[in-house]
Amino acid sequence: MERDNTAAAQPRGALSHLKILDLTRVLAGPWATQTLADMGADVIKVERPEHGDDTRGWGPPFLTGADGAETRDSSYFLSANRGKRSITVDIATAEGQALIAELAKDSDVLVENYKVGTLARYGLDYDSLRAVNPRLIYCSITGFGQDGPYAPLPGYDFVFQGMGGLMSITGDPAGEPMKSGIAITDLLTGVYASTAILAAVEHRRVSGVGQYIDMSLLDCVITISSYQAINYFLSGRVPQRMGNAHSNMVPYQVFACKQGSVIVAVGNDGQYRALCGAIGRADLAADERYATAGGRNRNRDTLIPPIAEAMLARTMQEWVPILQAVNVPCGPIYNIEQVFQDPHVRHRGMQLSLPHASGVDTPAVANPIRMRDTPMRYDRAAPTLGQHTDDVLRERLGLDQARIAELKGRGII
Repeated sequence: MERDNTAAAQPRGALSHLKILDLTRVLAGPWATQTLADMGADVIKVERPEHGDDTRGWGPPFLTGADGAETRDSSYFLSANRGKRSITVDIATAEGQALIAELAKDSDVLVENYKVGTLARYGLDYDSLRAVNPRLIYCSITGFGQDGPYAPLPGYDFVFQGMGGLMSITGDPAGEPMKSGIAITDLLTGVYASTAILAAVEHRRVSGVGQYIDMSLLDCVITISSYQAINYFLSGRVPQRMGNAHSNMVPYQVFACKQGSVIVAVGNDGQYRALCGAIGRADLAADERYATAGGRNRNRDTLIPPIAEAMLARTMQEWVPILQAVNVPCGPIYNIEQVFQDPHVRHRGMQLSLPHASGVDTPAVANPIRMRDTPMRYDRAAPTLGQHTDDVLRERLGLDQARIAELKGRGII
């Protein structure tokens, strides 16, 4: 079942009091600001007048409008920009810069992901805007951060998956280093950025002043090395690719079945004993070599083969309910179509349908955050390029239609 996304059915969002000025493109920045929009913030996305966000053209597939024509909006763009209002401003011009500065005066948060130093040349850096709005929270998202020897360099998610060590521990041990199937560095940086912004908003409530936030994609992907980094710090051994096995927990991997495969993720001794009982190998549960997590890890080479042999006795469809019945964490390996056909996923309403300016509804994936009193807001799909320019300039800056028409005629907006 899809969620009821009608605006009339939804109360004000948790962040409906916040005004966000979004000068980001591609994925990390838009992912952060989409989360804030889902929570009710008024997010104004600033785009280049002719082409807009780079990802509008990252297709196919592209959305097909009600007239049957292909729009300029790719699946990539639609995935990270719902709930926002789009305005087009040429910030390379003095008048465009003045418009952005005026909008920043009345904003709570500005998020940008330009190269280091670019916005300073335009007078739109934090120090310049803080002078006119001391309460402004200014979040910069870059590949390498604002300082250090690599700070001026460009980079995309793929680069940081490699530099951050993620690819070195992902993939088959006999194969090449492998990236994640999604742009995980971009996405997690967006999550960290939105968390930092909300922390800064709370601090401002106490202090009365905003602050600057420096987010680096490389920093973020290094941070999620988490226990693998600590494994190295404690042991001195460099973590290696282990395929679908786990570095610390055993058995915690994919097992082939008579038909299909199943994920078994044993996290404690009780689950291990339950697994042994379910597969008819009580002798493995009684073996002192495997009684503890540490023992199973040290002796994985002798433990995994008999478990793998036992799993071949049934199909994946048979094993999943058997293991679930004794509380052994397990599951099938779905493709994306199967994910959204799963009855639990359908019950949770993870697929959305949102109205788009082209006259059709667009699919979307729901935010995982669920707040009872201030639920996520899903009232519109990602905007078309410049869809809200006139409205925003009238509402926020008080420009009349003649002035807006003049700016359009000169290519400023």
